[in-house]
Amino acid sequence: MEYALVEESFEANVRDYTKLIDAYAKYGRLHDAQKLFQSMKTRGFLCHQVTLTVLINMYNKAGNLRHAEEAFEDIKLLKSLMDERAYGSMIMAYIRAKKLELAETLLKDMEVEQVFAFRKVYKTILRAFSLAGDAEGAYKVFNSIQFAGIVPDSRLCALLVNAYCMAGKIEGVHSTIENMRVARLKPNDKCIALMLRAYRKKNMLDRALDFLMKLERDGVAVEQEASEVLAQWLHGLGVINEAEVALREFLVVKELLTTSSLESPPVAAVEAIAEGHRSC
Repeated sequence: MEYALVEESFEANVRDYTKLIDAYAKYGRLHDAQKLFQSMKTRGFLCHQVTLTVLINMYNKAGNLRHAEEAFEDIKLLKSLMDERAYGSMIMAYIRAKKLELAETLLKDMEVEQVFAFRKVYKTILRAFSLAGDAEGAYKVFNSIQFAGIVPDSRLCALLVNAYCMAGKIEGVHSTIENMRVARLKPNDKCIALMLRAYRKKNMLDRALDFLMKLERDGVAVEQEASEVLAQWLHGLGVINEAEVALREFLVVKELLTTSSLESPPVAAVEAIAEGHRSC
């Protein structure tokens, strides 16, 4: 194919070059891709945003941030409206290089231009801030997600909750969960477990139990991970035997009955156990 591009009888265009460069990139043939790109420019073809975006993706996968940035700057020189693919590719490159502040800056630039990234890009940068325990950064990205018209689901909320947990900001965790309840978005097992861990770190058993009772009234049952966190907590309080029986029996029953027919007994049972412990 590459030989055909240089044949005078073959009227190649930018799209032909881009497809072959992309093919080289997918197979990790960076040298061949770069060589072909230079050949394209030598033959007088103008650089296209799509071609340069392919190069950004290629350099990103190769871990070469400098070359990715150079390709991104070349797109800016085209003086045409940059699309979401180009922005998204550069953001992913910054995330891979652990330069989250630069990725966040690009998100803000996109908002100014009224260009919005794909959901995958937002989720990836939110996860990066979450794992880094950067609650402020995660919160800003979460707001950007909503500004882009993307409705957050339980998984996106769990990433924000995790960021607050790692930063030790329990009020942020509580606020996020409460906002989910108001939005009628049921917290998943991960969210509930994270919330319980946050309360456990602060030794706030009463608030944890109030939290669980609110979820119960909303029809949200305690699942496997959250149950294990609660059992471990109660173990530290010396009431593990009673708690384990209540929680494990609930999980067995939950497998047999539908959620609609289940009266969610474990929270009340655990509350009674904890209340008995506090009165000792």
